Amino acid sequence: MTVPSIKLHDGTSIPQLGFGVFQIDPADTAEAVTRALEVGYRHIDTAEMYGNEKEVGEALRSSGIARDDVYVTSKLNNGFHRPDDAARAFEKTLADLGLDRIDLFLVHWPLPTRYDGDFVSTWRTMASFVEDGRAASVGVSNFQPAHLQRIVDETGVVPVINQVEVHPYFTNDAVRTANAKHGVATEAWSPIAQGAVLDDSVITEIAEAKGRSTAQVTLRWHVERGDIVFPKSVNPERMRENFEIFDFSLTDDEVARISGLDRGEDGRTGPNPDTFDYIPD
Repeated sequence: MTVPSIKLHDGTSIPQLGFGVFQIDPADTAEAVTRALEVGYRHIDTAEMYGNEKEVGEALRSSGIARDDVYVTSKLNNGFHRPDDAARAFEKTLADLGLDRIDLFLVHWPLPTRYDGDFVSTWRTMASFVEDGRAASVGVSNFQPAHLQRIVDETGVVPVINQVEVHPYFTNDAVRTANAKHGVATEAWSPIAQGAVLDDSVITEIAEAKGRSTAQVTLRWHVERGDIVFPKSVNPERMRENFEIFDFSLTDDEVARISGLDRGEDGRTGPNPDTFDYIPD
């Protein structure tokens, strides 16, 4: 099965479906990534704060797959937003992954109540990683419309991607609209709301009509809307099921019905980026 690619505004492309390693224990990460690569995933999403970059790198090296055939994303630790710290953290990411160049590096959270509200200098530092050739692309994660507008206004550098919480119970349309305005691709984390949407009657009805699982229908909903998505599972059968979403489609009415499940802020499962201020010890 061929996974389509999304063309980013800097001319690079990213596979629309990836494999996420959030909350996978480092001891289990290499095996999980190996299984995902065997299924056919060619887009792996990790982060400094997940603590499993080394194990992702181990799986990549042992896979026998050419480096250019796998798209790798990581993200800046919240504790390293100051420019010098960000530069050192990025070097450590490359070392832990065993790479001399990463496909995409993201600011993990804006942290507007930390660092005197200065995430702009962090973003300037991120842009320098593209300039020196060590990152093909840079982007952001969990940036609200005002955060996005500010970095664009103050630096002139537009992120290629904004990775945010998106699922049928939290469609996050304000952020998706802001992203589209700037030509920024939307990447959806928590795409099935940590499983909360899988028993929804609307999704269940559509899944039964399609002869598909509710997870497949939910992921297909993301694809139909143009989201980049990376479900996580350590179960090989679930990995394969999540991968097999490109041989069927949803009608416009089915997409609209699923979108109509949006609960606004009440549907959010993760922190609010306007107030989230976590920095690891």
